Formats: sequence, structure tokens, C-alpha cells
Amino acid sequence: MKRNQALFAIVGMGLLAPTGALLAQEAPPDTLELSGVVRDFIERTKNGGHPDFEAVPAGGYGHYMGNISSMLDEERKPVFVGGGHKVLSQWRNSAGQAILPALYDHSMGDTAGSLSSTVDKGGITSAESFAQWYRDVPGLNLSQPITVTLTKSGGTEEMPIYTYQNNSFFPLDHQLYGNSGGSPDHNFHFTMELRTKFTYKEGAGQVFSFYGDDDVWVFINGELVIDIGGVHGKVNQVVELDRLDLTDGQLCTLDFFFAERHRTESNFRIDTTLQLESDTMPTVSALYD
Repeated sequence: MKRNQALFAIVGMGLLAPTGALLAQEAPPDTLELSGVVRDFIERTKNGGHPDFEAVPAGGYGHYMGNISSMLDEERKPVFVGGGHKVLSQWRNSAGQAILPALYDHSMGDTAGSLSSTVDKGGITSAESFAQWYRDVPGLNLSQPITVTLTKSGGTEEMPIYTYQNNSFFPLDHQLYGNSGGSPDHNFHFTMELRTKFTYKEGAGQVFSFYGDDDVWVFINGELVIDIGGVHGKVNQVVELDRLDLTDGQLCTLDFFFAERHRTESNFRIDTTLQLESDTMPTVSALYD
């Protein structure tokens, strides 16, 4: 992976504009509409429930990394491999943003984080149970399409920042299996996947960031670049694309996987300078009774 110095930083959750000159291009759109699939589950304590929803990791609630393979499988789905650990402190870039340990580079001013020495699956029962999160399984989940709209929130005319923020992200309230009950009363147990594509622009300072809960994994060209596993409060991680082994002008894929597994709250924020477009829609079977 390349270790070129990124040309911007994220302050809080707002991106500073790129400092490098950009090539002339068509005016960026005002919004990005991304299509994906959301799947509803019943929690483990109820009849027909899935064992991973409302599960408590052996090491307690928190951020876990390393339980998901660094590469997507042949169906463009994430794979559970286990062997993960609870995050004690984050790996951070020179601007202080959390990054994937595999992207750490001391020469760029990054600081190393630390993990618990105890192996922990982060509340995931097995590879078999995890394989059901992002696939339609009759009798176990229900699915429907979803659209997420990112809007301009800053940046420059040539390189705008696009943001989607929802501090009460419950797209399936009163739908499919229905709300979980209790207070607050929401449909708390679901997953979402987005398949997108974009063009890489070397040196332009392109970035993708997520801030929220619970599990989130992001893959670029099938390779893991953000790992926010586990059942936890809001966690942020960012990927600076100039650190990846990409070619200027290359058409790339970005696959995004999200899970809400615990009935407390659901926070969801994407910030990016990528002009993402929807890619081939993940397969959605007919809704099951």
C-alpha cells in the first residue's frame, strides 16, 4: 500500500478542504443517492431469533477488530474468520483520526494503538451465523431495498464533502418484523449493505469516513479498509485513499456493511469526498413470511 501524505484532515467529523490543485472536471452533483439492501432480524431472546443480535461479546461491549477477513468472498460478501481482539486504544493518523492498523505508517506521523491480548469474536457466534447477516435466508430474515442520500456539507466546488448523518437511524421502524418493543421503541435489529463505485484521483485527498454504531466494515476493491466490529457506542474510522495501492483514474468499488445489534441507540454518519455511484444491486429475494 502506498503511504502518500493525504492533503486534508477531518476536524471533529467535518473535513477540511483539499489543499492540492485538482484537474478540471464536470461539476460534482449536489447529492449522491446510493441504493442498497436492508435486512431485518429477530433478536436472540425471542422465538426464531438470530444468535448474534442482542449478543454480548465475551469481553463486554466495545470495538473489536480482526474478526472479519481482509478480503471479500466471491459473492462480494464479508467473511467471519475470528481471532479478533477488543480495541484498547485507536491507531491514528497525524490529524488524530482513527485508522485501520494495516494502514498505519509511523513515517507519516501516525500513532499506534493497542488491542486486548484476549481473543474475542465480538459477539458473533460463528462463520455460519455471520454469513446470514448479508444474505436473504428464508425464515430467518426479511429484506427490502433502501436508498441513502448524501448531500454536500462543505469542501470546495471541485472537491465537495458529502455527508449523510442520522442520529436515530431506524429505517425499518414499523416494517418487516416490526419494532423491538420497550423504550425507546424501535426496530433495533437489522443489517444494511451498499455496493458503490467511484473513480480514484491520485493526490486529490479522497477520503471516506464512518462514525456510528454498531458494526461497520468497508472494503475498497474487495480489500478491508475500515473495521469497526463489535457492539458499541459511536466509533469513527477513516480511510485516506492515497494510502492504498490504486492507480490514478482507476474505477474502484466500495462495499459498505452495517449492522445494528443492540437496543440502545443507532447512530450513522458518512463523510466522504468520493463521488460514489450505486453499483450492481445486491440480490434481494422475495419477502418471506
